[in-house]
Amino acid sequence: MIRLRSLGDCVLTTPALELLKRFRSDLRVAVSVEDRFRAVFDGNPDIEAVLPPTPAAAFGWRPDLCLNLHGGTRSVLLTLASCARYRAGFGHYRALAAYNIRIPRAQVILNADRVVHTAEHLASAMLYLGVPACEIPRGRLFVNSRAPSDAPAGPYAVLHPVASSPDKTWPAAHFLSLADRLAAGAGLEPVFIGAGRDDTQPFRRFRTVIGAPLERVKRLLSGAALFIGNDSGPAHMAAAFGLPVVVLFGPSDPRIWGPWRTCSEALVSPGGIVAITVEQVVEAAERLRVRV
Repeated sequence: MIRLRSLGDCVLTTPALELLKRFRSDLRVAVSVEDRFRAVFDGNPDIEAVLPPTPAAAFGWRPDLCLNLHGGTRSVLLTLASCARYRAGFGHYRALAAYNIRIPRAQVILNADRVVHTAEHLASAMLYLGVPACEIPRGRLFVNSRAPSDAPAGPYAVLHPVASSPDKTWPAAHFLSLADRLAAGAGLEPVFIGAGRDDTQPFRRFRTVIGAPLERVKRLLSGAALFIGNDSGPAHMAAAFGLPVVVLFGPSDPRIWGPWRTCSEALVSPGGIVAITVEQVVEAAERLRVRV
């Protein structure tokens, strides 16, 4: 299976993997993914191997079926390099000649006249390939207990205040006000997370975990009492651990990218993400039974 990237897409691929192995436990499954995202799949019992995204690795696995869930140019090359007897990809992909199994859109497979979630879209490929129709499960992540822990000693909330673009980023001042409310009202220590390249200087008066390996982020999230953040990959990780999740959305559609199968609130505003108030976020957390 070819996934390559990104963080949210990788997490939302794990329900499809669970369905496949639940139906065909005899299959040996490998996932081809960029190294920075391999921790999403590490420890997952549905997967036998996590492969680097190279033609040599794809060919060396000698698969009977190569399923491309990415669709970009490099994934096409890996699909061909696998020399698999069966090469499957969605019918809306480019370079359709690379595939001898062309998967219809999820709406056709699910017989659904509506917008479908990304988890449904990815899992629909398994249904088309023969897995019986069933409820699509929550994502699955597995923690390495030997990984260093950045968690506080007491209850804590994880906040992710950064995103890939300004129109997906809630103002830093709002996050700081929210952190104060969580600490004072809910008794939850705020822990801010971000990548090494992110500007997290405004949040340094709180505990911050910046640039940590994904394995450590998994461990931190797995023990949290609450996650609040912008629409981005860590929100999907939090949902996979079954946390109460509040996600603030800008231009993305929550029907496609909202938290999957966990107690959650997806907040949007006609005025964009900057128009979402701290009080609205607090009320959303309280609806998830987190007293703030």
